[in-house]
Amino acid sequence: MFDPILVPLDGSQLAECVLPHVIAFARSFDTEVTLLRLLEKKQAGTSAQLFDLLNWQINKTRAALYLEKERSNFEELGLRAHTIVLEGLDAEGIAEFALNQGVKLIILSSHGRNGLTQWGISSVTQKIILSAPTSLLIVRANPAGEAPLGWVEGPGYQRILVPLDGSQRAENVLPIIKQLAKFNKSQIHLAQIVQIPEMARQMPPEREDIDLSNRIVARNLEEAAHYLEQVKFRSTLEGIEVRTHLLTSENAAVALHQLSEQEQIDLVALSAHGYSGNHEWPYGGMVNNFILYSKVSLLIVQDLPSRREPIPGVVPAGVLSER
Repeated sequence: MFDPILVPLDGSQLAECVLPHVIAFARSFDTEVTLLRLLEKKQAGTSAQLFDLLNWQINKTRAALYLEKERSNFEELGLRAHTIVLEGLDAEGIAEFALNQGVKLIILSSHGRNGLTQWGISSVTQKIILSAPTSLLIVRANPAGEAPLGWVEGPGYQRILVPLDGSQRAENVLPIIKQLAKFNKSQIHLAQIVQIPEMARQMPPEREDIDLSNRIVARNLEEAAHYLEQVKFRSTLEGIEVRTHLLTSENAAVALHQLSEQEQIDLVALSAHGYSGNHEWPYGGMVNNFILYSKVSLLIVQDLPSRREPIPGVVPAGVLSER
């Protein structure tokens, strides 16, 4: 299902916050982990010809030793892992490697060596998210000075939120979340938001307009309640503790963020697209909102095929070392 898993690391503590999550997913899905370090040469104009090859070799050796240490930690936990050091542009190299190697899941930190910013994700992470042809787990980087989560204990997914909209595309996450929840003894929270219809803004709504809106909401609530109960008792979630949440709101994203905070959710899982998702874009509107504003880790299950075919025998930007 998620084999292999790609984990880009840049040597920073912020990027390393993904490691407990990698362990949790590798154990849950019994998958191999690829630890990737991508080195980018800083060349400009004529000075490019004078590039310091000695320092480059030192950096390559340091990167390989760094990844080897992390690989040893995985093997001590009984997990399969190998390392690779590449040369090239950060985001482009990672996305191309994932495409050519048939990676099923990329686990990456929201921020890396450039530090935390006021934005929800770093520019490099954003480029990877927009170009990666696979599912993604975005881990929110720990604030400076906060110790990363323990290696052996893992992140402890006690409560997983799965927003649904009644479409089969949104339900693509359920088999994956069942396996993750079963292994981690997690509680799954299924949520559906019934939106209050938007009224004309040019003038105050008439009484009949309000009555019509209320009837639409009541009808949608009835259907949504029936749908959530059906999903809850399906065989796909058998043996898992499941709670359902049916809410009304003028803004579905705001309601889901509030629910996530109230229920102390550890992981939000979304299909890349829902019933209104357009295949022209890699993600639907709700997913884009959670990428930018979610305060907890976000699993995005891509439901679209890759736009490009892998290039046979090609590894991006040159392999410097691999083990």
